[in-house]
Amino acid sequence: MSVDTVSLTGWGRTAPTTAVRFRPRTHEEAVAVVRGRGPRGVIARGTGRSPGDAAQNAGGSVLDTTGLARIDAVDTAADVVRCDAGVSLERLLRVLLPLGRLPRSVPRSGRVTVGGAIASDLPGLDHRRSGSFTRHVSALELLTADGEVRTVLPGTALFDATAGGLGLTGVILGATLRLRRVATELMAVSTERAEDLDDLLARFTAGGDRTPYASAWVDLTARGRATGRGILTRGEHAPPDMRPAHAGRTRLISRTGEGRGRFPGPGFPAVPGRLLGPASAALYSGIRHRGAPRARTGELRPVRAFLHASDAVPDGCLLYGRGGLVRYRFVVGNGREETLHRVVRRFAAHRIPAVRTVLQRFGAAGPGLLSFPAPGWSLGVDLPAALPGLARFLDGVDEEVAAAGGRVCLAGDSRVRPETAASMYPRLADFRELRARLDPTEAFRSDLARRLGLQGSPGPGPHPPHLT
Repeated sequence: MSVDTVSLTGWGRTAPTTAVRFRPRTHEEAVAVVRGRGPRGVIARGTGRSPGDAAQNAGGSVLDTTGLARIDAVDTAADVVRCDAGVSLERLLRVLLPLGRLPRSVPRSGRVTVGGAIASDLPGLDHRRSGSFTRHVSALELLTADGEVRTVLPGTALFDATAGGLGLTGVILGATLRLRRVATELMAVSTERAEDLDDLLARFTAGGDRTPYASAWVDLTARGRATGRGILTRGEHAPPDMRPAHAGRTRLISRTGEGRGRFPGPGFPAVPGRLLGPASAALYSGIRHRGAPRARTGELRPVRAFLHASDAVPDGCLLYGRGGLVRYRFVVGNGREETLHRVVRRFAAHRIPAVRTVLQRFGAAGPGLLSFPAPGWSLGVDLPAALPGLARFLDGVDEEVAAAGGRVCLAGDSRVRPETAASMYPRLADFRELRARLDPTEAFRSDLARRLGLQGSPGPGPHPPHLT
């Protein structure tokens, strides 16, 4: 097991803090880390893809799970896979796709680990049909504060607290995932251009659930009659009869640079974000919208390139400069479309240089006490963290979202106020109560938990200077 003292941030590169990092290679070594934790506790960390501070622990210990990366067994008869928590989704897909299998819910990045996907209860592009990641976990192994490894099953209170629980109930060591069967390694993709937000939402709902995967890029710089215009992308698994002749030698369009150049899928800016001010962001967004097809169907893309399009985005520092990025993602319920309209108009009126955006429709909520997905509309935006007045602006958006009964995504958060988070997550009291019984000494701690009071009263956690 390797041990070092490191400065850590999330993928957004904000709020760096220092911790002792342990990288166990066996479950026994992980148990030793938890039992030997110091007074500042410990938190699990995977590949560090959370944009915020959920996997940081200032002055304490961080348990790096990437050394626990075995895929133990794939049962194609029962359609399940058993793997360690440190396995990345990218690697899992490389193993499963040649077998004609996929996880039933695939988050938008392949660079997150299985444990991270469970702890964040991540949604995929087909959330409306399939739900979020933990809905398809049939069992997980959890290392709890007493140093014991428990098998945790869906329908139990501990499972509900761990699903989306941000690592605060214990260290997820492994999981058994249910799989779906796919006939090819290709997606059949359609693209539509919408002229304003009403048009975009109408196109979303007109499609219903006939095409399982759907997301849209929204132009948050457009104003007037064009406010909220965007590009809707849908996908479904291609049947064998759609596979082109000599497909093994066919170079298909890919969002991740495979094949012929780069395809700027939803949310992928083709220009360095550090160069984007309000004028250049608006220019880029206008060109992108005009360059999209009015309607196109039947395009074939590789499964991994389509599902993990966000992995085409370079490191946050490269895109947004040394200040890093803030990922702001919220959901509001069906029937609250006017709130979505108001938020989009806020961005446009304040000339916020937002070029990487993702709009989705969510389906049924998962079991997690702190899970983010809920039925309705979700909008995610990446923003330059050093943008003047950003904290005040996002506080105002928080108020709009909370007033509509919506919530922000805690797994990627780096700045929401504790009282706002509490109002958005009504089951937070249940989560705290269960944690107090399961972990009375607060063995599992994180910077996010201190900042938001997820393990007691809110504390003076570290904040990025430009966000306070």
